[in-house]
Amino acid sequence: MTERTGLPDAQGDGEGRADSAVLRDALGVGVAVGLSGVAFGVTSAGSGLSVVQSCALSLLVFTGASQFALVGALAAGGGPVTAAAGAFFLGVRNAFYGLRLGQLLALSRVVRPFAAHWVIDETAAVALAQPTRRGVRIGFVVTGASLFVLWNLTTLLGALGAEAMGDTKAWGLDAAGPAVFLALLAPMLKSAVERAVAGVAVLLGLGLLPVLPAGVPVLVAALAAPVVLWVAGRRGSGEGGR
Repeated sequence: MTERTGLPDAQGDGEGRADSAVLRDALGVGVAVGLSGVAFGVTSAGSGLSVVQSCALSLLVFTGASQFALVGALAAGGGPVTAAAGAFFLGVRNAFYGLRLGQLLALSRVVRPFAAHWVIDETAAVALAQPTRRGVRIGFVVTGASLFVLWNLTTLLGALGAEAMGDTKAWGLDAAGPAVFLALLAPMLKSAVERAVAGVAVLLGLGLLPVLPAGVPVLVAALAAPVVLWVAGRRGSGEGGR
């Protein structure tokens, strides 16, 4: 048992079977999510970005939600600063994943900056589900590598396809990005608090859309989380005092 992380090293005859299970899960997540890069490529090209700019976003940013938020705000007429601010706040959550993954992966200082680029929802979910350090490392690396390669490849294909088709709105493909984003988000809303946060965020975002500049409603919708958590905390303390 490691003192630093509390994770045992994988041992025994079941190690091979455990590794194959982690590989299967990691590749499943990497392939399934990686293919949705087509939707981002189409959405990005439809918002006015070039193929090179779309591919650069996937290579350098590599966090789907932030990328969709950025190009969505630009497509709605928002300024670059506002669009980038919305994308930034969505990406901040990855820093919290990194705090825990840094302990579990226990990588060298040389490797950490490169591994940080792969700290996203999917790699964190697969890695944190593993009971051993070996499993954590396999899950993180395989998910990150497969997703990074596929996401960037399908971004290129989507952007090239959108450019060849011309006006993506005429094909209805401008809705592909938001649809994929919602499909990825919906299964994560398991508790009542999470569903409440999502509901309040939707109400804030849609309600403020007609009166605020593009991109700003997304930032205001982020207030849904602290508001709902505060209400839930007040309700919990009130019930506990009875």
